[in-house]
Amino acid sequence: MAKKAKKAKKAKTAKKAVRKAAKKVVKKAAKKKSARKPNAAFMRPVTPSAMLAAVIGDKPVPRTEVTKKLWVYIKKNGLQDAKNRRMINADDKLKPIFGGKSQVSMFDMTKLVGKHLK
Repeated sequence: MAKKAKKAKKAKTAKKAVRKAAKKVVKKAAKKKSARKPNAAFMRPVTPSAMLAAVIGDKPVPRTEVTKKLWVYIKKNGLQDAKNRRMINADDKLKPIFGGKSQVSMFDMTKLVGKHLK
């Protein structure tokens, strides 16, 4: 009788271990499914104003692409300040977008550009 009890106990602990391992697998799968999704508001196409269209083009693009295209333009034309890399020097096309300022910080740039998006 003692042998049967021991075997039953071993079988019971083995089943518990299997169930516990299965729960871990399910939890890991649940975590993988909850991957971060992009915000739809940032992905919605916006139309640039005529002044901004001269720099990035006149087709409607998402806000994220507007910023990327601006940085491509800034880097291509060497408009980033040499000493303080956070500052952007405005050329003839960017000056009206920046509200007439000749130099703007990169953090203020997105705020000023937002006024030129519909």
